[in-house]
Order: sequence, then structure tokens, then C-alpha cells
Amino acid sequence: MKNNHLMFAGIFILCLSFLPSTAQERTNPLQQDQELGKVSWYRDYNVATSISEKENKPVLILFQEVPGCATCRNYGDNVLSNPLLVEAIEDLFIPLVIHNNKGGKDREILNQFNEPSWNNPVVRIVDATGTNLAPRVAGNYSSKGLYTAMHTALIKSYAEIPEYMNLLGKELSAVRSVKEKYYSMYCFWTGEKQLGAAEGVLNTEAGFMKGREVVKVTYDDRKVDVKELDSYAKRNNFTPIAQDNSYRPASNDEDYYLRHTPYKYLPLSNLQKTKINTALGNRKDATVFLSPRQQKWLKEIQSNKAKREILFNQSFASAWERKMVLSQG
Repeated sequence: MKNNHLMFAGIFILCLSFLPSTAQERTNPLQQDQELGKVSWYRDYNVATSISEKENKPVLILFQEVPGCATCRNYGDNVLSNPLLVEAIEDLFIPLVIHNNKGGKDREILNQFNEPSWNNPVVRIVDATGTNLAPRVAGNYSSKGLYTAMHTALIKSYAEIPEYMNLLGKELSAVRSVKEKYYSMYCFWTGEKQLGAAEGVLNTEAGFMKGREVVKVTYDDRKVDVKELDSYAKRNNFTPIAQDNSYRPASNDEDYYLRHTPYKYLPLSNLQKTKINTALGNRKDATVFLSPRQQKWLKEIQSNKAKREILFNQSFASAWERKMVLSQG
């Protein structure tokens, strides 16, 4: 996995533009163990809490075994490498890593928080005084588990939750409750635009089935009942249709409104694509759904200061890494 980090040489230079003047005190995501994921971490507790007090941001402390076991490596590869989760950690928190298998200052902070050594990943989110702002994250090695603690800490800190983080939370929460439904209409461009606005809808896909234009809707059935979704579709003159083997995606018409704007050059999550396409189709501001780094990329693209490559329809994680490379080219 270390070789994978080296494949994206030069990316960290871009990251530095998002960091304060203390950037030299942080880890380099391209030159760190996989247990740390793609987050740029502070390594000194006093530095982190000092910045926390100055910037009024919580400190997110990762107690991690480095090098560590399979659980530690998986946590780094999966949870701490999720693009929007990494973005939120670096944007809204002061990230600090404490190695639980080393001495010196690491051991001092480990003892201060009464954390065990040589342990699986643990996350604490504290204020500048070291007071917990969320329940200790231990034994839950999922992105959702970390996201929940981050959300709780921000609420307790009276911090505003940006829309890109809200979208991330909806996607992470829906992992085990995702359902699909198909609707027929006279134009799937309009279908995607309208259905993408419905609460609980996670993704829309334009396609053809039974000789008709249809939209495949992926939704969270805990957020929207299928009867509510059918009723919403009916009010917009769409008709439920049963799936059969004739369905095929209309790849060149997917996210029609998005693909005709500079947003197509951005790496986007499925829910970001859906909400941005709907906003653009309704002539509304779509930048609210972007993270700070995505907003910066968009401005560079719009001003012709960045290389352009269509990324919105690629795998989110790989598209994100590709965009980082393009930003250095």
C-alpha cells in the first residue's frame, strides 16, 4: 500500500496550500504508514490544542498503532482515506495522531487520556482543554462510526455542518438500507432533475427500458417510504415501471445538466452528482454541495487555470486522486 501512496507524488504540495503556517509540523500523506490513511496529522498535542484554541476547532485525536495490525491498516485504507471524510477532518478539525506503541510524548498523551498501548484504533474528539466533545470511538471501525462522532462534536461546539458533510452522512447512513425503483417519463433529463430533489434519493440514472425513457432511482428506504416516492413521482407525471432485462443506461445522457458544465471535471460522490445535477437543472447554486477543495478546483477550472479531464462519471476515490495529480501537472 505504501507504493500506492508514492504513485501520486506531488499531491502533497497541493495539500500544503490548505494548511496553516505550521504545515511543517504535520505528516505527509504520501510518506506515511497506511495506518494513517490520507490525513495530514499534527504530531504534537500542545501544538494541536494551541491551534484549536486559536481557530476555535475541535481536536480530532487518533490513537493508532503504527506500524499496526490488519485492523489498523484497514482503518487507514478505508475510513481515513475516504475523500470527503478526510476533507472534513482537515477542514473542520485539528487532526492529531498519537502512536500508541511508542514512548516519549506519545506515551505521555496516551497516559493523559488513559488509553491502552498497542491497541486497535481509537478516536477522541476534544476541545482545546482536552474535554471530550463526543463519545470515544472504539471498537467501531466504520466510516459511519467516525462520522457520527465528528457530527456530534461539531454540534456540541455550535459549529455549522457544511452541506458536503451532510451529504456524506446521508450516504454513509444508507449503506444497509438502499433500494431501487424505476420511473418512466417523457424525458429522463427532466426525470433526473425532478427525482434527484426528493428527500431520501441517493442517486439517479438515466436509461431505457421497454422502449421508454426511464430513471433508475436509488434511495434510502429509512428516509423515504416507497409510497411517498411513488406519490412524488406521480405529482411530476412520472409512472412507476417494473424492471426487466431490457434496461440499459443512457450513458451519454447521465446527469445531463451537470455534464454540460465545468462540474464534469470534478471528482464527485454519487449524492453530490445527484444534488448538483438537480440544482443546475433548476438554475440554483450548486457550489453549496462542494467541499472547500472541490470549490477551489472548480474556480481554477472556470478560470482556465487547471487541466481538464472528465471525472464526475468515474469512481469517486480514484477520480479524487486523479484530480490531485492533474492539479500538479
